[in-house]
Amino acid sequence: MCGRTACSLGADNLRRACAYRDSRGRQRQPEWIRGERYRPSYNKGPQSSGPVFLRLVQKDADSSERVLMDMRWGLVPSWFKKDDPSKMQFNTSNCRSDTMLKKSSYKGALLQGKRCVVLADGFYEWQQQSGGKQPYFIYFPQTKDAVAEEKEGEEEWRGWRLLTMAGIFDCWEPPAGGEMLYTYTIITVDASKDVSFIHHRQVRAGGGGTAGRMPAILDGDEAIRKWLDFAEVPTQEAVKLIQPTENIVFHPVSTFVNSVRNNAPECLAPIELGAKKEVKATPSSKTMLGWLKNSQEGSPQKKENDLPRWTSQFIHSPSPKKTSAGILQQWLGKEGQPAAKKRKA
Repeated sequence: MCGRTACSLGADNLRRACAYRDSRGRQRQPEWIRGERYRPSYNKGPQSSGPVFLRLVQKDADSSERVLMDMRWGLVPSWFKKDDPSKMQFNTSNCRSDTMLKKSSYKGALLQGKRCVVLADGFYEWQQQSGGKQPYFIYFPQTKDAVAEEKEGEEEWRGWRLLTMAGIFDCWEPPAGGEMLYTYTIITVDASKDVSFIHHRQVRAGGGGTAGRMPAILDGDEAIRKWLDFAEVPTQEAVKLIQPTENIVFHPVSTFVNSVRNNAPECLAPIELGAKKEVKATPSSKTMLGWLKNSQEGSPQKKENDLPRWTSQFIHSPSPKKTSAGILQQWLGKEGQPAAKKRKA
């Protein structure tokens, strides 16, 4: 499943990170709808608000035009009749790909073309261990020319590549009238091979196990375009895009992230598991930590959203676990395109 994410970019940088080409090949940045409601966070949980990408639904608009919108995580179907969405008796933060066309909570919205892309730096997953649960941060590999600090005035985004997850949204109107509530759910698929070991498998009678789930990730602008363009890509074709991906990497993070009330860069900072001595930061982990620090202290995000200052016991000497995927070599990797190291059998 996907129960916690991070999206730490400020509103303007989020637009730049979501640049795309329209049907005429022009480079565009999506406009915000209700952008003043957006708040960056290193630790987003269900029922909080988060940014989603969707196609503009105006009849006279370019079919490829996209917008950003802040929506609440946890889908409330348009047909829900009670006056308070919190009275829903089932969890709709995630939607299984194998049942989304069967369950009434999602089927109607999906057939109406209410497809969206949920944006995040990455998502968190917990591995069950003998001493408790160990959290991991999972995200796209980052190119070697990605920069830790963006300069004001630069049009082309060269910062963190956002994770783009397939979602379904809906809008609900209170029965007594009032403001429309826009909500979304994240579609999940079976966990890919590289991250399946993180998920706790419940052993069934007879020796079987239940495979973990992960978000359905749309890798690349073509997949995003097809998922969003409900006018040209019908539902039955769009759902074929919903597949597990191997193009992700991860590293262990502190249990500081366990509490959703904790919202600071150390939530996703890499740590060394089981370190018995002071750990020297690698060049790639230093770069990531620099990016985290800049995003909090010196970036436009700080100016736009006035996030609180922070201190961290982890930020000074962490290093990702060397036997987990990629040790963040994908973040300004030493040679060529980054590649995630596979877990030894």
